[in-house]
Amino acid sequence: MVRILTLLWLGVLAVVLAPLAVFAEEGGEAHYPLKLPEKQSWSFSGPFGTYDLQQLQRGLKVYKEVCSTCHSLKYVSFRDLKALGYSEEQIKAFAKTYDIQDGPNSEGEMFVRKGLPTDYFPSPFPNVEAAKFANNGANPGDLSLMAKARAVSLPFPALITDIFTNYNEAGPDYITALLTGYSDPPEGAEVAENNWYNPYFNSGNALAMPPPLSDGMVAYNDGTEETTENYARDVSAFLMWTADPHMETRKKTGFRVILFLIVFAGLTYAVKRRIWNELD
Repeated sequence: MVRILTLLWLGVLAVVLAPLAVFAEEGGEAHYPLKLPEKQSWSFSGPFGTYDLQQLQRGLKVYKEVCSTCHSLKYVSFRDLKALGYSEEQIKAFAKTYDIQDGPNSEGEMFVRKGLPTDYFPSPFPNVEAAKFANNGANPGDLSLMAKARAVSLPFPALITDIFTNYNEAGPDYITALLTGYSDPPEGAEVAENNWYNPYFNSGNALAMPPPLSDGMVAYNDGTEETTENYARDVSAFLMWTADPHMETRKKTGFRVILFLIVFAGLTYAVKRRIWNELD
């Protein structure tokens, strides 16, 4: 009952606030993002969704060849890639493509070695100051949890319906829209120097990251068309996995628990009927 009343209250609140949102768009204070991301079709959507391993492997390739020049994945280790279908030998070979700072050694000095499966994806910069210096004062964020941290709430009635449909893909939707949403600023829009206009950015009308993707920049080995849209979707799916690597296990466990509760409720009701029939 409390849940139902809460949902009804949220719906009423959304209806009441809708005119204020329109006023803000027409001449009041701007609200970001200027455009809402469109819902995409993902293999991991819904209560029975699963990750597409080929898509995740393509997304990893896009991250390594494009995104890793600025963004880290500090919460993901190389050995975690086993969940993407890679063998131990492939993971070892992949880890060796990275240089890892380690130490101190017996002489008290830091040194650089090749990566091991137990290592985590390293940051492309030695510290925050170096990252800001290389990116016009902006610090590129870590992408490990980005698909969970960057989710744009859609207006009513999605505010209500998404709860019942178990919709939790707003993060990948946002990342895809952001990566493909760069455009020329409209007349009258003010864009800061060394910034690029993007109406899907949720913190302003422009961001310091230039358009990172373009057609043909990453070679796919499975025949998938090498377009900006596919790159954006694949890396968004990969970042969803980095943010929620145990999603499939959680959904399977949840389904089993719900099935158990249904059976248990049925057995409980049958026992109750039998007891009360005997008492009558």
